[in-house]
Amino acid sequence: MYQATEITSFVRKAAREAGFDLAGVAPVREFPELERFLEWVAAGRAGEMKYMEARDQAGCLKRASLRSAASWARSVIVCAINYNTAEAYSTEVRDPQRGWISRYAWSREDYHEAVMRRLRAVEVKLHAIATSTEYRVPSSEQEQELQTRCYVDTGPIVERVYAKYAGVGWIGKNTCILNQKLGSWLFLGVILTSLELEPDLPAPDRCGSCTRCIDACPTDALIAPYQLDANRCISYLTIEKRGAIPDEMREGMGRHVFGCDICQDVCPWNRKAAATQAPEFQPRKGLVNPALEWLAEMNAGEFQEQFRGSPVRRAKLSGLRRNAVIAMGNSGDRRFLEPLRKLSHDEDAVVAEHARWAARKLTS
Repeated sequence: MYQATEITSFVRKAAREAGFDLAGVAPVREFPELERFLEWVAAGRAGEMKYMEARDQAGCLKRASLRSAASWARSVIVCAINYNTAEAYSTEVRDPQRGWISRYAWSREDYHEAVMRRLRAVEVKLHAIATSTEYRVPSSEQEQELQTRCYVDTGPIVERVYAKYAGVGWIGKNTCILNQKLGSWLFLGVILTSLELEPDLPAPDRCGSCTRCIDACPTDALIAPYQLDANRCISYLTIEKRGAIPDEMREGMGRHVFGCDICQDVCPWNRKAAATQAPEFQPRKGLVNPALEWLAEMNAGEFQEQFRGSPVRRAKLSGLRRNAVIAMGNSGDRRFLEPLRKLSHDEDAVVAEHARWAARKLTS
């Protein structure tokens, strides 16, 4: 029989060699957090993110049960890489003419591709070691072909749950994975495998009595410890939400134009978070505190050029411009009135309506 402990150690080594900062193995189980995910979806807290509600032929939520989505999987390898950079946090930025793009989206390369490239390197080494003479299951046991599958935010799996049980970190009250040494600025990638590997111990919760993330959320999206209502989350509103933003949510969005880092910025575990050494996660020019007027007046060609290979493309041009005019309205800077009056007649009806709202807010 293959040596599960030795292969698990080998996988950790392969992950380090691929550039990951953390790696661990979780078993495939019906964890209690997955039951809560099912309840979260049923309560409508996923908003318009219908991919969260993907179901199998039996009508079961795929993300709520990996055994249902990938019946052959026996273990989940979870790898994490730090993406923090040595730039100021959003809570430290005060320039009213500039907006905020979430830290993870500054990168020179889309993190999906950067993380997947590293995962593939680990996967190749896993196949090599698992089928080597030293570790291979004897043919007399009718060994089945090793199966693996890599995912970076795209699979039927709640990554942070498996990250917890792989010992990578605990799930914080802001629902992000937190690591005692690296904080929460972590990209996660997973490799499902048919191998029954030696699992790690789950990471202990170290949030204690702290509620800084909950207290700091300007839209009250963290409705309770460990509970997020996406409908109220700035990241959801600026990235996933299409069309008009509800009036009552606009003011709370502040000057965020793509994503939100507030609940991580105020976390004590991020106070001394180290900066990444990965060159592809360094910020692109102009994306740290971008000029709001530039974003609001951006055309399709500029959008394609500026955000080629960037996560920001997910918001689409209309969404990014909509977010920028909301931020202009929240800036308190009346110098935005002239461009907003022009934008109130924009050919994009969504942008025009939000520009009218923003102008009213600046003059009220």
